Amino acid sequence: MGLILISSPALAQSVSLNLNDVSTGSASARIFSILALITILSLAPSIVIMMTSFTRLITVFSITRSALATNSTPPNMVLIALALFMTIFIMSPTLEKSWKQGIKPVIDEKIEITEGLEKAAIPLKEFMIKNTREKDLQLFSDLAKEKPESVEKASLKITIPAFMISELRRAFEIGFLIYIPFLIIDMVIASVLMSMGMMMLPPSVLSLPFKIIFFVMIDGWYMLSGSLINSFH
Repeated sequence: MGLILISSPALAQSVSLNLNDVSTGSASARIFSILALITILSLAPSIVIMMTSFTRLITVFSITRSALATNSTPPNMVLIALALFMTIFIMSPTLEKSWKQGIKPVIDEKIEITEGLEKAAIPLKEFMIKNTREKDLQLFSDLAKEKPESVEKASLKITIPAFMISELRRAFEIGFLIYIPFLIIDMVIASVLMSMGMMMLPPSVLSLPFKIIFFVMIDGWYMLSGSLINSFH
């Protein structure tokens, strides 16, 4: 049986091709490239949420919808799509640097995959540190019992959680400012209804159209989108 397998021309040709690929290293490079690509694609949603502006954007949009009290309007899919495309717009310079410094040299087989991923992460790390409070970085540095020589040399396991809590803090600050005018509208409508003795009519039902028309008159989505994008520059 073994002699039959060895004497098979197709099998011999396949073995010789595999040996040639291994000797040149091209097969291994292709295998690792495919594995790295699959890993990156599987982690892409987490990377988008953790290391980009997406967290701040989607949080502010959700708070705005709650302030308007429009329940599920706009739908979650619309808000996520808007936040995603705005994230691409904001992150395009950073992603372009990552492509040129790390991903493209790996594709051109000029550097190893591990080195390419490290270089590709540098622009993202710079973006996160730029938008992270030193207090938050210090918190996770102390928890990890690491003392980097400088902020720029902090590891990703410190930078990413510090960046996320900084983004959540800024998003809630922006959301608070957004909530105030709509809260005032609710209070005015409730006071008017109480003075008229219309206790059975929920104030939220009557205030909803006023909040919507107010948001439309001030061109709310335009102002909100512009302010969020400018907050990263």
